Amino acid sequence: MKATVADIARSCGLSTATVDRVLNNRPGASAANRQRVMEAAKQLGYLPTLDQVVLPSKPAHLEFFLPIGSNAFMADLAHHIEDYAGRLPLVASCRIHNLAGISPAALQGAVENLSLKANGVGVIAVDHPRTRNILRELVEAGIRLVTLVSDVPAAPRSAYVGIDNRVAGRTAALLMGRFLGGRTGHLAMVVGSRSYRGHEEREMGFRSVLAEEFPNLTVSSAVEINDEPDASYRATMKALHNEPELLGIYCVGAGRSGVAKALLEAKPRKKPVFICHDLTKETRRYLVDDLADVVIDQNARLIAEQSVIRLLGSIASSAPYLTKKFIEPRLIFKENVPVQ
Repeated sequence: MKATVADIARSCGLSTATVDRVLNNRPGASAANRQRVMEAAKQLGYLPTLDQVVLPSKPAHLEFFLPIGSNAFMADLAHHIEDYAGRLPLVASCRIHNLAGISPAALQGAVENLSLKANGVGVIAVDHPRTRNILRELVEAGIRLVTLVSDVPAAPRSAYVGIDNRVAGRTAALLMGRFLGGRTGHLAMVVGSRSYRGHEEREMGFRSVLAEEFPNLTVSSAVEINDEPDASYRATMKALHNEPELLGIYCVGAGRSGVAKALLEAKPRKKPVFICHDLTKETRRYLVDDLADVVIDQNARLIAEQSVIRLLGSIASSAPYLTKKFIEPRLIFKENVPVQ
């Protein structure tokens, strides 16, 4: 039987009115009494769970380190994190740090501005020895950590929140092969940054399925563009020039706008199949305008919500790791673009 307000009041030695004020986040209770009520509620199993994750007994201070730059997906993710965290009473504060690039040095510089109040940190970072050391030092200082979008498995994070990127790459290859219907020819790949484990896993998954099921398709160009649209534009223009009959283009990370710009300017006789990731304002337009054939979306809103929930859960839990659970990717075509 679920505990009641009266059970909590008896457990912590306070009135039911005080317990009610605390549980409903109304004024009139001291900080000490709020702590007593929330701790008793936690012990009695009264506190709600989100996605079966137990929440902490007092509001937590969360911070996120995201390489937003000009990346529309990252901007959407930051917006959803702030919006969701702002609606949860158990989030005392939520701060987004916009990293000045993807290098470990950029993360190190930002971490130096971490608030002393911080209880949990969410990070999108490259998998690099310096990065792992930065994250290890955070956890050793008592901060709970989750990685988002691209994992750093050797870091002592409590959870990874995102899709299985190898599966996403394999899905892209399966779609490419099915779209092309047995044709033989060349493909181009635009890779964001192989420093991101997620991008590396997508490329590996894509190449694996091509080798297993579509040996008639060959990747003739695979350029790492560090998520720079100008670099992806130049790489795509070069690929279209070198392969006038190019069959398909797979954009592994950001840089989608550069690919789209090149396709519009080059006007190939037959447009290559174009597959990319992340549903944003611009990729919605690419789908509707028949520039992109399919978008493999990792759902920025769901990742944002789960990252906040998982951070709160890790703060509440004594276990070093939470149960692993991937976000399911969505396949978006022009006929099923969801309402924003």
